[in-house]
Amino acid sequence: MQHGIKLSVIVPTYNERENLPLLLWLLHKHLQTDPRLSVAAVQQWWEVIVVDDHSGDGTAGVVQALQKADPTGLGCNLVLVQRPGKLGLGTAYSAGLERSRGEWVVLMDADLSHHPRHILQFMRCQVDSGCDIVCGTRYAAGGGVAGWSTTRKITSRGANLLAATLLGASVSDLTGAFRLYRRTCLLHLLSAATCRGYAFQMEVAVHAQQADFRICEVPIVFVDRLYGQSKLGPLEFWGFLKGLLRLLLAT
Repeated sequence: MQHGIKLSVIVPTYNERENLPLLLWLLHKHLQTDPRLSVAAVQQWWEVIVVDDHSGDGTAGVVQALQKADPTGLGCNLVLVQRPGKLGLGTAYSAGLERSRGEWVVLMDADLSHHPRHILQFMRCQVDSGCDIVCGTRYAAGGGVAGWSTTRKITSRGANLLAATLLGASVSDLTGAFRLYRRTCLLHLLSAATCRGYAFQMEVAVHAQQADFRICEVPIVFVDRLYGQSKLGPLEFWGFLKGLLRLLLAT
């Protein structure tokens, strides 16, 4: 039986040199078993595509060092895509997808807020349900958030409820970025996406529902970043509101 690359994990980065080695180690630790075979894979069945937007802290150099220092471990099937600057989340995913080989694609953050242990749960959910997209959700039984202030929790939950109500969305975590996609579905959704930043996640979820893609959800615990600074600020919140208005006018 062939054991080729089945899963591509795309990780956009900007100033994540402290978090990225830990993330890669956790991926290596938790993806030792191919859930479709239910046995330990003979060779690595997954790859990581790091899309770096010209990080000033040397994130790209950390990836290159891992590729050279540990070619059969953390550096195995580790691909680096370097871009000249911050060009938007959607285009980062597209750039990563162009270099990927997997039939299934995980999109996740690099800051350790998305724990790799959930990926096998995503894949088992897909195998059991036959769905096209598995969304990690903070807002289902068993899910949650750690490390956030009460104000931030209320803001996030309120934004999700508002967007879901206005757009008629069935996905409980519209702004969540931790998801598993069938490759062909992700290609279709990226080609139609126009939003940048965090509104992109909401737009993709709504378009997936409109396209009748089958969507399932898996509860996750979102943990606030350990190192570095959050990319979420007033501009991202304003972008979310503009994206919500654009989607409302289009539906």
